[in-house]
Amino acid sequence: MSKLILSTESVADLPKDMIEKYNIQIIPMHVIMGEKAYLESEITVEDIFEYHRQTKKTPTTTAKNAQEYQNFFTQIRKDYPDSIIIHIGYTSRASGSFQSALIAAKEFENLYLIDTLNVTGGLAAIVMHAGKLLEENPHINHIELIEKIESVIPKTKLAFVPDTLDFLKAGGRLGNMAFIGGSLLKIKPCIEIKEGKLASTRKYREQMSNVAEKLIQDFLKQYNINRECIHLIYSIGLEKSIMQAIESIANKAGFKNITWIEAGPTISTHAGPGCFGVAGIEF
Repeated sequence: MSKLILSTESVADLPKDMIEKYNIQIIPMHVIMGEKAYLESEITVEDIFEYHRQTKKTPTTTAKNAQEYQNFFTQIRKDYPDSIIIHIGYTSRASGSFQSALIAAKEFENLYLIDTLNVTGGLAAIVMHAGKLLEENPHINHIELIEKIESVIPKTKLAFVPDTLDFLKAGGRLGNMAFIGGSLLKIKPCIEIKEGKLASTRKYREQMSNVAEKLIQDFLKQYNINRECIHLIYSIGLEKSIMQAIESIANKAGFKNITWIEAGPTISTHAGPGCFGVAGIEF
């Protein structure tokens, strides 16, 4: 029986222990600083923020091209010759990367692509769910596994709040008027994934310590998240005391497993330092 191999992009921000546990194959995305493009695997989030501090400029990101995906899938097939590859990709509606993967996939047999319509913790939740399904049933048919993965896509929810609007504006995710108004009023928008696109769904006007607690409380009121697991996302700069308060709320809400996910270079380029987010899969 062919071995099933799961793959995804680095913007899933999967914890290293989960990558190793489920043998997830990762294709690193690009971050551009100045005139040079770096792979996420070549830089750190600290590099991103240090570049911003020194230059007052924000790095940008760019989609992967078809050749890069072709090289990626070729390497997987070389490492696992008789495998069936299931690539769990990040939203096609926020990047051209998934389209590039589709083009590359035409050259391969036994390669299946899934558009999760999600990113960072939302994408991670789906990939980890897939890994757990495969761990529990190593002999599962690939068609059945794909169906089970696709069934949770509309149930997977993600929301986050940036501590600063500077990075969202620089990345083209926020217009000038919204940036000016938000900055003057000290507004922190709640950003959610809606049908694969980032959308501002509510606004907060308090310190991050209060905003983070309100975000997870509102999230849990709005969505009936499966208490088996919740994913908490943060970018470097979020205070430890806030993280402790959030984890306490998650524990009191009855979650069996709490996974902290650190935003990587690509996500941090858009969300900035001190960001907090939450993701989970509904019943």
